[in-house]
Amino acid sequence: MKNVYLSALLDRLVQRLPYEWWIGWRYTRAKRHNHFISFISLTSMVGIALGVMALIVVLSVMNGFQEELRNRILGVASHIEVRGYDAGLPAWAAVQQQIRALPAKSVSSKIEGVAPYVLAQGMLTYDQAVQGVLIRGVLPDQEATVSDLSSQMKAGRLQGLQPGAFNIVLGADLAQALGVHIGDKVVLMAPQGQVTPAGLVPRIKQFNVTGIFQVGMYEYDAGLALIHLADAAKLYRMGDQVSGLRLKLADLFMADRVSRELVQALGPNYYVTDWTQQHANFFKAIQLEKRVMFIILALIVAVAAFNIVSTLVMAVTDKRADIAILRTMGATPQAIRWMFVVQGAMIGVIGTVSGALLGVLLALNIETVVPWIERTFNVQFLAKDVYYISDLPSKLMWSDVGTIVALSIVLSLVATLYPSARAASMNPAEALRYD
Repeated sequence: MKNVYLSALLDRLVQRLPYEWWIGWRYTRAKRHNHFISFISLTSMVGIALGVMALIVVLSVMNGFQEELRNRILGVASHIEVRGYDAGLPAWAAVQQQIRALPAKSVSSKIEGVAPYVLAQGMLTYDQAVQGVLIRGVLPDQEATVSDLSSQMKAGRLQGLQPGAFNIVLGADLAQALGVHIGDKVVLMAPQGQVTPAGLVPRIKQFNVTGIFQVGMYEYDAGLALIHLADAAKLYRMGDQVSGLRLKLADLFMADRVSRELVQALGPNYYVTDWTQQHANFFKAIQLEKRVMFIILALIVAVAAFNIVSTLVMAVTDKRADIAILRTMGATPQAIRWMFVVQGAMIGVIGTVSGALLGVLLALNIETVVPWIERTFNVQFLAKDVYYISDLPSKLMWSDVGTIVALSIVLSLVATLYPSARAASMNPAEALRYD
């Protein structure tokens, strides 16, 4: 009953338009003697809707995946790093103070934090378990200004790292692989050894596990350990040097500009890099994958849209007598052309709008739908030991939706050009001869 009322309402609205539009709208409806054309029209609508929906959902997932990776990587890594050209950065406190004292209009107002770090490799052992790790020596209070590790602590506190106490904070997956908990003691072996009569012996030190963090990115959760800066400098014999300074910006997309300003301010004795250089290939690969997926799925929309061609060609053949009668009643070829353009456009618009609504609805609820599918069918789409993240994020960008909708409608209109031109060029006398 509702469908009847809706159809009647649409008929009244369309009847207020020029007769070409009204007849084109009527042609999209079911035919009394040729339901096959209506079936082809329906499949064209469904194909366009599915293609548009798939495009919106996939691009939203790609956008969310890119943003989530960027946030997780830069929550542990740094926006900008300042290092010396030699093995370490001497007089780092003076350089740190120099960066903080830069004019507010140029750089310092964009910098939220500056912290020193020591970066080295090591091997952790506990009982019979052995794991290679990346060791980062930090100052806990200053580290909180350049990374999100303080807020990602699963157990313990980052401030538990005290100089001379030889405490250590481990990633959650690293702690699980070693089988350690808070309060256990692990042995850290540094590859830089010392020469003894028995040969080269690696430096070994026992550390107390005082914290476990989990950032949700397997690369860091399974391979990063934090110790105090003083303990790292002592174990790796850095002296008063550090590996460099890590900077966090108020706007991470200003990293390239700020790094250039730092090069000019600090002079040629320092090496300045930002996250766009350190992870450039990774994010370019994601962007390239997004473009390729757009092209592939756009072809699905194109195939569905060009089904309209076959629909309209059959409709023109089926409506030969109608076209001839309309021509004899004074309809111009342009009016006949518009009838079939409207018919094809209605198929494209209805399919596009339906697909866009379904795609937006699914993209906004992807983080609810995917876990439900995983629980229902007992599957896991993203294993965290294989992929960088284990959740399927989504970020809907209305600019993408607008581009997809515009592309689908344009393809639908292009598909109407040949059939409508064929209908407009039909000779009324020839059409009536066979009917």
